Amino acid sequence: MPLQLRKLVTYSETTLIEGGRAATTPLRMHAAAAVLTNPWAGRGFVEDLRPEIHDIAPQLGTLLTEEVLKLAGSGEAVEGYGKAAIVGTSGEVEHASALIHTLRFGNHYRKAVGAKSYLAFTNTRGGPNTPVVIPLMDKLDEGRRSHYLTIQFSILDAPAPDEIVVALGASIGGRPHHRIGDRYQDLKELGSTQELGAAHV
Repeated sequence: MPLQLRKLVTYSETTLIEGGRAATTPLRMHAAAAVLTNPWAGRGFVEDLRPEIHDIAPQLGTLLTEEVLKLAGSGEAVEGYGKAAIVGTSGEVEHASALIHTLRFGNHYRKAVGAKSYLAFTNTRGGPNTPVVIPLMDKLDEGRRSHYLTIQFSILDAPAPDEIVVALGASIGGRPHHRIGDRYQDLKELGSTQELGAAHV
């Protein structure tokens, strides 16, 4: 099934002042979102989602990676990255998950920015104007808390009940005036010998 794209939305913001103090280096965040027809809407419970995943996810990965890199300037410039999907009310959260939780989608972005970390994500269901919430983390170091960021925006007319919004996000820089340390310092202070993982926030 081909990708049925209704619109492409981009978002950018630059933070110049945080906490009443000018940022030494302004934080820039960008996102690109695709509004597409949900290929499973109206078909009842679909047991095998793979044919549509194989057809659509690579197209979305290529398209959104190209768009977000246009905003960022280059893959090298991207420091924090993440992804998100919102399925309309006629669909399942599984439909949103299907298009972003596959290497056929995420690997386009990972390779383009030279990433090692996993892509932070959200997958939800909602109606038009539901916030697109994209959590970010450092593309090379999941323990670097300065790059735990969130991009949030909304699309007034999406998703419709039979649509899905799929988005990629990027940051150039981390939070201005970051001062809460990193996971590694916590592990050292706690005397932990565990591998750094999702439980160590």
